[in-house]
Amino acid sequence: MYLVRLIYASRKPRDIVDDSINDILVSARKHNSANSITGLLCFNRKYFLQCIEGSRKKVNETYQRILKDERHEDIIMLDYCEIIKREFTDWSMGYIPDSSLTHDINLKFSGSSEFDPFEMSGESAHQMMLELKEQVPVVD
Repeated sequence: MYLVRLIYASRKPRDIVDDSINDILVSARKHNSANSITGLLCFNRKYFLQCIEGSRKKVNETYQRILKDERHEDIIMLDYCEIIKREFTDWSMGYIPDSSLTHDINLKFSGSSEFDPFEMSGESAHQMMLELKEQVPVVD
C-alpha cells in the first residue's frame, strides 16, 4: 500500500451557509476514520484548503467525492505526492479556522496576511499547514 498526500483548495459557494462547515467536518471525520484517512482543513468563510493523507486508493476515492460535493466550487489540486509517513496522524480531520493567530503564518507562506490558497504553491500550502499544526490550536 502506497501512502499519498493530496492538497486542494476550493471556494465556498455563496449560497452555502457558514454552518455547513460543521456538516463537512462531521462527514469528513466519519468517512476518514472508516478509511484510515488523516488530514487538516483550513477555512476562512470563503476558501477551503485541505490536506488529506492515506492509501492512494482511499485518498483518490475521497478526492473524487469532494469533486462532486456542492459545498465546494472551483476545486483545484495544489499538490499530490507519495509520502513515506503521515504528518497529520492525530486527526481524522483537524480544523483550523481563520483567526488573528493565523495572519502572520499566512503572510509567511503567501503574498499577504489574507488567507487565499489560490495564491499559494502546493509546497507553500503544505508548509503553512505544518506550521499551523504546530502553532495554532486545532478544533477537534
